[in-house]
Amino acid sequence: MVWWRPWKSWLRKVKVKELRQDEPHGSEPMKVKILSQKRNPLIKRTEVTFEIEHGGRGGTPLRLQARGELAATLKTKIELVYIKKLETKTGASSSIGEANVYDSMEQAKLVEPEYIVARHIPEEKPKEE
Repeated sequence: MVWWRPWKSWLRKVKVKELRQDEPHGSEPMKVKILSQKRNPLIKRTEVTFEIEHGGRGGTPLRLQARGELAATLKTKIELVYIKKLETKTGASSSIGEANVYDSMEQAKLVEPEYIVARHIPEEKPKEE
């Protein structure tokens, strides 16, 4: 009867995999929670620390997705939001980030470093001929 236990555990693993395939992945929307919000009148921006819950999606969300969700939460234009940092702890289903929300595009281009601005430009897909 020793051979029965490994077979039984193998059967259990197969059933679990079948159940997981039926579940829709990424069906839960990301939830944004503002941890702190500080106004910087000299630079004409708001500095925001936030947390994004991305449980069913797996992995850290893309910067452009997080930018859109944060802009929707703050009720501002997506072009005015620049995410400086977005990190997920190992095994966690939430990310903590820092972002700057500017009053105008001119002010954002004047203050933000070029590499931060370059990160927020969506990648162009190559044209197929």
